[in-house]
Amino acid sequence: MIAPLILFFQFLTTVPFSIGQRDPAPDFSAVTLDGQRFTNDALKGRTVLIEFWTTWCRFCRRDEPLLDSLLATKDRTRLTILAVNVNESRNTVRAYLARFPRISKVILTEETNLVATYSPRSLPLYVLIDHAGNIVAIRRGAMDERAFQSLVSAINDDLQQADPACCTK
Repeated sequence: MIAPLILFFQFLTTVPFSIGQRDPAPDFSAVTLDGQRFTNDALKGRTVLIEFWTTWCRFCRRDEPLLDSLLATKDRTRLTILAVNVNESRNTVRAYLARFPRISKVILTEETNLVATYSPRSLPLYVLIDHAGNIVAIRRGAMDERAFQSLVSAINDDLQQADPACCTK
């Protein structure tokens, strides 16, 4: 009885990203709506933020401008945001994107093993992977300013450690 209450409370609270895990990210492959392919190996050397979202999630929609502003201020050859839509149809996602365009790379559940691998139970879910391919942060739920600044700090730290020459392709 207590465990479900704790999980519910964690879902409702806004805390910064949990940082410092450094476990290797599970192998994945993904294809974006526009046909671009991604794998762990192809992204080595880059900082990767995976966002699990849906079109009906108001918290996901609220976070989208934060993610777009993050991409707008960073070197996109060194930072990749994979926006993985969870269990919605291609038509639903395309209609949403026509109204609310995204800068992030949008991926459908059917085009990746990421949803099966991370099994998001609440949305949005964020997973930050460093340039070496390790999970360094996970965030369940929407970001407030403190959580967003924590994410930006973790990304900046990783970008400083990564070799800028790795991602010139």
